[in-house]
Amino acid sequence: MLPTLSVVIPCRNDGELLSVCLDALAAQTYQPLEVLVVDNGSTDLTAAIAEAHGALVVTEPRVGIGAAAAAGYNQAQGAVIVRCDADSVPSDDWLEKIAARFAADVGLAALTGPGQFYGVSRLRAATADLLYMRAYFLLMGAAMARWPLFGSNMAIRTEVWEAVQSRVHSTDPEVHDDVDLAFALDPGHRTACDFSLRVGISPRALVGGADLRRRVTRAFHTIALHWSIAPPWERWANHLKPATRRRYHSAG
Repeated sequence: MLPTLSVVIPCRNDGELLSVCLDALAAQTYQPLEVLVVDNGSTDLTAAIAEAHGALVVTEPRVGIGAAAAAGYNQAQGAVIVRCDADSVPSDDWLEKIAARFAADVGLAALTGPGQFYGVSRLRAATADLLYMRAYFLLMGAAMARWPLFGSNMAIRTEVWEAVQSRVHSTDPEVHDDVDLAFALDPGHRTACDFSLRVGISPRALVGGADLRRRVTRAFHTIALHWSIAPPWERWANHLKPATRRRYHSAG
């Protein structure tokens, strides 16, 4: 039997993109138990658009994607929490694939996949896939000794979230929440990356300048927080140990 899914979408002033995302979720071949849109201090029509699409609106006044994501996860009622962003446009079998993967692999803690940039040329999309998406999975995976999670396309068992939520830095607006969550998982929590599990994402992540600098700064900040708890060599040593001997220092 396929597990129930709760889809969580943190959103701040992205009402127009959110509408497209919610339309794509409504067309899924496997419908979620619920869709939760976390209104993170929006001044546009985010909440109204979410309600018009039948989504549940969770209000999180603390501005920051980490706080917004955690607020949504804490309200989720499904057995698996699925996370995407307001600019995500999943294929119509996205949720079915996620549910089937968790049903088939009871030991899987979290699942992720890449984003596919829309609205750009095929050459630019292919270049971004190589230099942005695959580089992210390779470099972040090396940093944390497991498959990292990509916030626009990820899912985690609710029981796993409940076990690690105290370790995430949800009140720190300068962390990458998906990276933070992946680092916070126990050594025995297995993650997987399915490169066929794709969602469309907007090309705004490819914009340079201040936005790129902020993303890079947040990435290093998030890595530093968790390397202070367990440096990469300790993480890899734990990864290579038998499951019964794996542990990290407490983040608390």
